[in-house]
Parts: sequence; C-alpha cells; structure tokens
Amino acid sequence: MSETAEATAPAPAAAAPRLARDARYYDTRREIEEFLYDEANLLDERRFTEWLDTLADDLRYFMPMEYNVKYGEHAKHEFTRREQHMSWFNEGKWSIGKRCEQILTGVHWAEEPLSRVCRLVSNVQLKAIETSAAGEVEVDVSSRFLIYQNRCEYEEYFFVGDRFDRIRRTADGWKLAQREIRIHQNVLLAKNLTIFF
Repeated sequence: MSETAEATAPAPAAAAPRLARDARYYDTRREIEEFLYDEANLLDERRFTEWLDTLADDLRYFMPMEYNVKYGEHAKHEFTRREQHMSWFNEGKWSIGKRCEQILTGVHWAEEPLSRVCRLVSNVQLKAIETSAAGEVEVDVSSRFLIYQNRCEYEEYFFVGDRFDRIRRTADGWKLAQREIRIHQNVLLAKNLTIFF
C-alpha cells in the first residue's frame, strides 16, 4: 500500500460502491464480527497482553479531534487529519504496548484502581475486501461502539462513536492493522482517555 493510501485509509466510504452481499461477504463479516467481539472481551477483562497479540506490527491507531463547523464544511473541517493536526491518539503498536505495560504496573495514576469498562460493538459492515501484494486478505470495516466506564466510586463516562478499521488475515489469524476512532464529542467530557477503543 502506498504512503498516500495509508494516510487516508481506512476512511469512511460513503461514496464507495456497496459490496455485493454474497456468500463471501457474509462469511467474512461473520469472522470479522467474532474478531471484534473477542477484542471487546479481551479489553473488558483487562487481558491487555493477549489483546496486543491481535494487533499487527505496523498498526496505525488514530483518533482525530472533532470540531463544530458551518454547514457544508463537514467533509473538509469536521475532523483533524493524521500527521497534519492535533489528535487524541496517533499511535502504533509500540506506544500502545507501553501504555498497556504502564497500566499493568498497578501504579498508573489514572487507572489505579482499574476502571470497570463494558463495550458494545454494533453496525458492523464491510467496506472493501482486498488482497495485498503479499497475498494477505485485508478488509476495511466500519462499526459503532458504546463504551461505559466507571472509575473509583461515582465517576461514570460514556463514549459513543464510529470506528473505521483495516483488519488483515495472516498466518496467525486476523490482526488489526489500522483503526480510526471517531468519538462524537468536540469537547472531551471524561477526565482522561486511559481506555482503549
């Protein structure tokens, strides 16, 4: 994949032609849904080391900031762009691994005691199914999430948004290669972003 394609993918494919709803689509979607549900369970159960094994080594994990903009300017200005503007997250597997290690020390200031988190994943749709030059199948997937976080005693936060993923089939199973998270708040209402999306 070219650097230009990587910088823009996976983007919402509103204008892209809809994939044919054939047997390949439904079989692949079933596998992808199970991958996403397993991922949610690993994170909710705080099995961060196992979750890291489901991430591709070249992972791009990005959460743009969202702005209120004038009507007609949403496509160009509603979300910050990777490598061009500020963002909530712009990470790879290494930095995510370091965040997991920090949480697992038990002395993480914002995650001690650990948050209680419950994730719901829905509206899973495949946007593209491609075969890479290396012969690996890559699937662009959109989904929606609702995440509940409870901290200490009375702190409660809800995160609602969309995810645009690229998930790759490898010899070791499906791996998350790219994720763009769009949380629909232009001002963050939580005290921190210590959880994973």
